[in-house]
Amino acid sequence: MRGKVLIFLHAHLPYIHHPEHDHFLEERWLFEAMTETYIPLLMMFEEIEDFRLTMSITPPLMEMLSSRDLQKKYERHIGKLIELAEREVDRTKSEHPLKHKMAKFYREHFQKVLDVFNSYNGNILDGFKKFQEKGKLEIVTCNATHAFLPLYQMYPEVVNAQIAVGVKNYEKHMGKRPRGIWLAESGYYQGLDLYLAQNNIEYFFVDSHAFWFADEQPKYGVYRPIMTPSGVFVFARDPESSEQVWSATVGYPGDPRYREFYRDIGFDREIEYIRDYIDPSGVRVNTGIKYHRITSKSLDVSQKDYYNIDEAIEAVEEHARDFLNKKERQAKRLMEIMKVEPVIVAPFDAELFGHWWFEGVFFLKRFFELVSESKILRLTTASEVIDTLEEVQIATPADSSWGTGGYYETWLNGTNDWIYRHIHEMIERMVELSRRYYDSADPLTERVLNQMLRELFLAQSSDWAFIMTTRTSVEYAENRTKTHIRRFLDLYDQLTSGKINEKILEYYEWLDAIFPEINFRVMARDVV
Repeated sequence: MRGKVLIFLHAHLPYIHHPEHDHFLEERWLFEAMTETYIPLLMMFEEIEDFRLTMSITPPLMEMLSSRDLQKKYERHIGKLIELAEREVDRTKSEHPLKHKMAKFYREHFQKVLDVFNSYNGNILDGFKKFQEKGKLEIVTCNATHAFLPLYQMYPEVVNAQIAVGVKNYEKHMGKRPRGIWLAESGYYQGLDLYLAQNNIEYFFVDSHAFWFADEQPKYGVYRPIMTPSGVFVFARDPESSEQVWSATVGYPGDPRYREFYRDIGFDREIEYIRDYIDPSGVRVNTGIKYHRITSKSLDVSQKDYYNIDEAIEAVEEHARDFLNKKERQAKRLMEIMKVEPVIVAPFDAELFGHWWFEGVFFLKRFFELVSESKILRLTTASEVIDTLEEVQIATPADSSWGTGGYYETWLNGTNDWIYRHIHEMIERMVELSRRYYDSADPLTERVLNQMLRELFLAQSSDWAFIMTTRTSVEYAENRTKTHIRRFLDLYDQLTSGKINEKILEYYEWLDAIFPEINFRVMARDVV
């Protein structure tokens, strides 16, 4: 008997694609995640012989990663980054030796990232698909545009449509049906499992308190999956693992030897030198080239010491071994109590590894290597767990999310509550029109309705409400919400007045091109 460790990475970014601009500031979010997390994960997969990892890649992220336009923009972005790293190698020769050492590291690392990108002809989804086909990686889907579903539970049509479109998009990109789903923000409400079952989803994930306050106490707590009355398996997050890795105060990423995220040459170098490598408007941004370590959380970023990657790798070794020891002790304790194999579920945002925590991918790699030598633990995937379960308890998890406070207030509070009256109105109009035009054979009417559904879905992205709560990039989040509402209402007026402007429709289809396979009739389904 050995304890099972299920590492889960949730890879998600909101759909940000501005084909009308050669450069767009917020598109850098994708490029940074590709350079610092997604491609380094693929590099890690190539380097280790065996591992098991479960991962979500959300539909908006799949759509962006497979966009030829964004691929071309990324190729230009990484090319400029390599050019900047080369200049830094020359410039740092006369500066501190540790800066020069890191400049050479970055030049080599960015070139490797570009080589991996090119090896998949720009579509790195093919890389993730390759490791899924090898049985080492299991990729699940997410609801279509990462809408926080508990806040739409009064509209079953849109909850079902979010799930159905997410499943269909996964099939388009991965060539197979997804077995599992990561519900956006791990948001759950009682009854949601019914829509998952109707869409042939076999399992999903919830936060710990969803089990602690379930209608019937799970016999093994959060350390074995349960099954809902609709026949869907549910895994719950292990709070110990989350705190050990994720916590801003006691978690590993806060070690003083690790790289300081907030000190970047995009802000340190003089403007004339850095101008070609930041936003064309002149707004300074992170470039990804950083020379300082955390040093102390109490120090201002201007007082940080230089980063030494050799010391950081020593920290990685210490932390990977420490995490292994803690998981082994936890598994032993649980096996003594439970008398069955515990399943320790450790879900994280994928971007924590590499982007926010530079050494995070190295940590994962070393942890995977150490687990492969363990006599007490083994890595597993969600499907491997449910395929080998001999018995399972049936219970209903409690309403929950993995946001602050554990419930819904991150996505519904005084900073963002204004959006819902508009989105709810859009849903009601969309349902009514979908039923009215269900049998329509007019291609132009169908295109209008499909685009209206895209605008509704994009307005529903949980990211906008989240950003309004956290007060960063608020203007962009508010503008995106208002833009999708305005385009939806414009198309609604065009359709109901019988005056469809095809040029405007084409323009919206070009701008908001997510889910070309979408069919508005999904909103007309009779759902319980």
